[in-house]
Amino acid sequence: MNRKRSLISDTFNLKKRRNGSEKFGAVSDKDGPTDIKSTLEYLMTLFPRKLFNDALPQIVLKHQLYSIHNDKTLVDKEVSKLRESGELLMFQLGFDAEAFGLIFCSDYKAKVLAGEEGKATRTAVEKFLEKVVSSCTDLSFSKDKILREFLFTDSEITLLVKSGVLTVRDAGSWWLSIPNSGKFTKYFVQGRKAVLGMVKKAKYSEVLQADLEERRTTSHVKFPIKYHIHDIVGAELVESIPTTSGTLLRFVDS
Repeated sequence: MNRKRSLISDTFNLKKRRNGSEKFGAVSDKDGPTDIKSTLEYLMTLFPRKLFNDALPQIVLKHQLYSIHNDKTLVDKEVSKLRESGELLMFQLGFDAEAFGLIFCSDYKAKVLAGEEGKATRTAVEKFLEKVVSSCTDLSFSKDKILREFLFTDSEITLLVKSGVLTVRDAGSWWLSIPNSGKFTKYFVQGRKAVLGMVKKAKYSEVLQADLEERRTTSHVKFPIKYHIHDIVGAELVESIPTTSGTLLRFVDS
């Protein structure tokens, strides 16, 4: 890969896992759905709620689940079941086509409604949460679908975009989105770059996971370092290698 390309481009390029590599914290998938949901709940405890004044729902990236569960197919299947049952929402986060955010539906609704208190957009947003979010698993919506199937007006769509529950995908369609999530994206991107850089700059571009977790971080890392480790392992930006000394994280050279 051309080294003149930006680090963001490099780090957000999800790679195919090399044969024989393993992920730290990989567990047996024999317990199925319970394992996936409990893993989601664990990862969400790493989300820094105070950093966002508890105004954002707890966000987990789907690939972070891959850092714990070996079977990607099972993860995807159980995530789909949780979405179809109305427990879980999925979002295209915008900074990378392969990065999908996961949020429990109840948490999303609660945070969105709290942010709508006293606003002119609240009625339209309440209607959207009830008619769309509670019953539809789509990541994006065409204007025709919003108008004809969900019976919103053009002016209501404008209010939904203003509130942040919809964001423009292209002419005539919108992504389901997380209001006020710009700061999350900014902090996540800079934190990933910083943590990945710590691995890359280490001797032989590898470091023990336990040592990395104990390192002091710069102001660029605002999330718990474990949150970022689950990210870079799940996104296959580092290899996770069990050794007698502990789990070794090795930078995956482009």
